[in-house]
Amino acid sequence: MTETTGLQKASILMLALGESEAAEVMKFLGPREVLKLGAAMATMKGIAHEQVVEVLDDFRSQTELNSTVGLDSDEYIRQVLTKALGDDKASVLLSRILGGKDASGIESLKWMDSQSVSELIRNEHPQIIATILVHLERDQACEILGHFTDRLRNDVVLRIATLDGVQPAALRELNDVLTKLLSGNENIKKSSLGGVRAAAEILNFMSGEQEGSVMDNIKNYDNDMAQKIMDEMFVFDNVIDIDDRGIQLLLREVQSEMLIIALKGASQELRDKIFKNMSQRAGEMMREDLESKGPVRLSEVESQQKQILQIVRRLADEGQIVLGGKGEDSFV
Repeated sequence: MTETTGLQKASILMLALGESEAAEVMKFLGPREVLKLGAAMATMKGIAHEQVVEVLDDFRSQTELNSTVGLDSDEYIRQVLTKALGDDKASVLLSRILGGKDASGIESLKWMDSQSVSELIRNEHPQIIATILVHLERDQACEILGHFTDRLRNDVVLRIATLDGVQPAALRELNDVLTKLLSGNENIKKSSLGGVRAAAEILNFMSGEQEGSVMDNIKNYDNDMAQKIMDEMFVFDNVIDIDDRGIQLLLREVQSEMLIIALKGASQELRDKIFKNMSQRAGEMMREDLESKGPVRLSEVESQQKQILQIVRRLADEGQIVLGGKGEDSFV
């Protein structure tokens, strides 16, 4: 039986809570989290009682390990739950979640689909686009960049990499362009957004072709900077640097089919490390499935590897695993 993923557990928990309590929890989630969770909830059909009990027990165990549960408050969107749960159920939740508030400025962009955002900002100066994108979730920024021409995409990522923070005054100007961005305060220091790390995090979500084109452009501009970005990036081959305990934690979060496809493009050394951290029977079954799997498109392999890397970064950000060879403990 396939092991329940973290997202599936969260979906079961939200469905078990009921509409009122789920609405209260969702107030504290960010736009992308709502999108993923809402979509996952919509796919939940016929959940066994034993599975619900297991998830609730696991949740209780996790909360007992933490003295406090820290949640970042974020404003809410309309379309996500409507698409995921249907008009009737979504309207009940949304009326509680939104409470009549309207997201504005960059916060409103977080709730829009990537194509709409790209159409809205594509004619702005590349420096303005770069400033906007560093305020969005990395995967959303990557999706938006995917709708740009190669020339614009390359220019914007280069500007993100060279962006040395954002002054409050600049944020207020951006507020005027997009209605309202973040609450500016003259006494605070400039935001530590942009830079090599931000560019690397966005590139981690790009397809191999787009990533190669952007990196070639950055190399032409500044080879040393390109190397720094590459040093900050975490690629699928780097999974081999995670210790055995981390690999075992990762395997609990990854579905078998996703892993099989991802391993089609992996080195034998990495495959062996994965198999070593499975039970003997599971490892043998995985080897057989991998050998019997027919040809897979490179784009599909890359897509599955990117999804696994997102799980890796989440686990690292939560402090559950340490990414080797980077000199850092976490990636966002």
